[in-house]
Amino acid sequence: MTEKYLPFDGLHEECGVFGIYGSSNEHQTPYDIYYGLFALQHRGQESCGMAVNKDGIVSYHRDMGLVNEVFHNEDLDRLPGQMGIGHVRYSTTGSSIRDNSQPLVLRYVKGSLSIAHNGNLTNTAALRRELERTGAIFQTTSDSEVIAYVIARERLSCSKVEEAVCKAMKKIEGAYSLLIMSPRKLIAARDPHGFRPLCIGRKKDGSYVFASETCALHAVDAEFIRDVKPGEVVVANENGLTSYDELCGGKAAHCIFEWIYFARPDSVIEGVGVHESRIEAGRLLARQHPADADIVIGVPESGIDAALGFAYESGIPYSKGFVKNNYIGRTFIKPKQDQRESAVRIKLHTLDSNVKGKRVVMLDDSIVRGTTCARIVHMLKDAGAKEVHVRISSPPFIWPCYFGTDIPSRENLSAVNYTIDEIRQQVGADSLGYLELDSLKQILCGKNIGFCDACFTGNYPVAPPQEKSDLEDFIKFSGVPTSNEE
Repeated sequence: MTEKYLPFDGLHEECGVFGIYGSSNEHQTPYDIYYGLFALQHRGQESCGMAVNKDGIVSYHRDMGLVNEVFHNEDLDRLPGQMGIGHVRYSTTGSSIRDNSQPLVLRYVKGSLSIAHNGNLTNTAALRRELERTGAIFQTTSDSEVIAYVIARERLSCSKVEEAVCKAMKKIEGAYSLLIMSPRKLIAARDPHGFRPLCIGRKKDGSYVFASETCALHAVDAEFIRDVKPGEVVVANENGLTSYDELCGGKAAHCIFEWIYFARPDSVIEGVGVHESRIEAGRLLARQHPADADIVIGVPESGIDAALGFAYESGIPYSKGFVKNNYIGRTFIKPKQDQRESAVRIKLHTLDSNVKGKRVVMLDDSIVRGTTCARIVHMLKDAGAKEVHVRISSPPFIWPCYFGTDIPSRENLSAVNYTIDEIRQQVGADSLGYLELDSLKQILCGKNIGFCDACFTGNYPVAPPQEKSDLEDFIKFSGVPTSNEE
């Protein structure tokens, strides 16, 4: 495994997807996809791409980098069409290569098949071995290509591509929100547990939009219709929308970290506003772990809303503690080992005048390995903060994730190896408090939503890879970080 640099040791989520069907202006379609991907850039910053269908002919463009680095006007102008799909990707260890950029575009006996995927399969290795034994030749190391092959093979015995998708969903396991484009249809599909979000919108010209988050609908002036249900397949074609729900009705297990960290604050997932959820987490922390302090600050971006909630509840004034550099592109992704300390300072800088001489409560979303939290605490104290009280808007991580979040193997998790007080000492905080596990339901603002908390409890909704060889293959093909990473 090659080593991967993370500007912070925090969480990263796999991808974001966006699609549009039935555009009345074929030249506007790639621009709508561009704007949608730009709104989803927080879900993946290493590669992106789009595939656009014009009268059954698919053209595509994809590469490593941010949306505004990969696409220029001349690229978009050569991609007209009535429908298309796009993808932003955060690739984990061993898979940060151009070949793994999406959407994937396959051509087979039934025509073309384009796919964009958010999430991780847990049975990738077994499916890949089975497909290879029957002659499949893989061009990438991503589980998305496995999904595409399974759908393509099922399509050979089905009269409709949506039937093939439904059959394929009975074979693939784990987390997946999918957009699949055939010559005449755009299909959205979500795994039966609904790990990753996917929603439907509609533009004023009648075109349908699918996106990982509602913030992408706003970017193209589309009205939110509803979320794709867990297990549902939704087909957009000339007749409108058609739903296939034979796999619906199971126990939902939405990733709780969509609300805590991954999603943009202005998004709404399963009827719960992300901003409101983070505010509630901050309020809960103020009650569970009060602090005697002068100001409350948040680590950008997700920590800011939690800090506001803490301030509202505690009565301690909220203040801006950091200035974040939002203009770091792919050239910044992998600095040398000895540059990591300065890398954090380049991306995040303290607002010294606000923290000097103050007792500070600092809100952040998580502690994974603890190295970055320590750097940030030290930055605050170097800036003159008298005390730094760290509050984390999630419980401690004690289990890895297999569903599209790069929470590493257990031996790398600070909460597995150390007590909370030992972690406090290591990060240099004057006090440390995590959100209580029982509070996760409360941050969903009264909604009765099933969620996955396996990274805190080890209670996986879908069985993780069991055999050592399967786990090694899972790491190889899906990129779960290994112990050589900071």
